[in-house]
Amino acid sequence: MKVIAFNGSARKDGNTSLLLRRVMQELEAEGVDTELVQLAGRKIHGCIACKTCSSRKDGRCGQADDEGNALIDMMVKADGVLLGSPTYVTDVSPEIKALIDRAGFVSFANGHIFKNKVGNAAVALRRTGASRTADSMIHFFFANEMIVSGFPVIGIGREIGEVLHDEEGLARAKSLGQAMAQLLNHLKLYPLPAHKPTRADYRITKKSEQE
Repeated sequence: MKVIAFNGSARKDGNTSLLLRRVMQELEAEGVDTELVQLAGRKIHGCIACKTCSSRKDGRCGQADDEGNALIDMMVKADGVLLGSPTYVTDVSPEIKALIDRAGFVSFANGHIFKNKVGNAAVALRRTGASRTADSMIHFFFANEMIVSGFPVIGIGREIGEVLHDEEGLARAKSLGQAMAQLLNHLKLYPLPAHKPTRADYRITKKSEQE
């Protein structure tokens, strides 16, 4: 089993990364492989509504001049996905927004390719916007019919390392990692039926084509 974690912060080793690593530490302790992907410095554009993913239905985004498809492929190959973001104007960072928009539309166009994967999120903030930021990432999982392993992690801290003083946030990160690992290991022993897209799975794509 493997979990891919995406750090959407502009600071590669900032508070968001520290929270994700704390979750990953618990996952690894339970035998789950992990990989941290730093979005900072990587080239990924937002969705441009070209609808190429909808017409081709090949599991790829129509934009080929950035790293979007490589990041989507990482999500497809993983059993679980962790998204991490600081609060930017009380919402997710532009890097995370670009990733979830692109990955989401590719998923919708191909019959929900992330269905039944396990997902969760981590938010680092100084004061406000935690709920909205977490909600944006959690709704990505819900929209793609993924399984959310409990409440997301919220850590308080502005300067790099300050989140390590948030004992409640760190405890939540530990608990989330343990819960995610238990769920993944349970699904390994008792896997859900393989997802076979039905006509209903393409309903969002069909609607968008009519707009």
